[in-house]
Amino acid sequence: MDGYGMQNQIACIRRSLFDQGYLDEQFIQLEELQDDANPNFVQEIVTLFYTDSTRLIQNIELTLNSRPINFSKLDDYMHQFKGSSSSIGAKKVTSECAVFRQYCAAGNAEAYISSLLPYIYTD
Repeated sequence: MDGYGMQNQIACIRRSLFDQGYLDEQFIQLEELQDDANPNFVQEIVTLFYTDSTRLIQNIELTLNSRPINFSKLDDYMHQFKGSSSSIGAKKVTSECAVFRQYCAAGNAEAYISSLLPYIYTD
């Protein structure tokens, strides 16, 4: 694939992420901060987000697997995940973190996880 074809494909994928509600205007603001002095700015920020998200998801999983579940700690992790997701414009992740935090406040993480099962285990 030539350079133009690759750029076109990237533009289509980017547009799709906005159209489907995965990204919001915060991501556009990040793109606007990228310039000739820092041409890889967005890539670096997204890479940091993925690294931090991996750590947070592992901590969330460990906390969910502990008994009794420490909902205060779980809420702290979800708050961090929500903040970092919001800062890069990951709209759907931010929204799901907010919902999960409500379940944490109610002390009912199992109900939230059960609500996700139809999306995770599809035939």
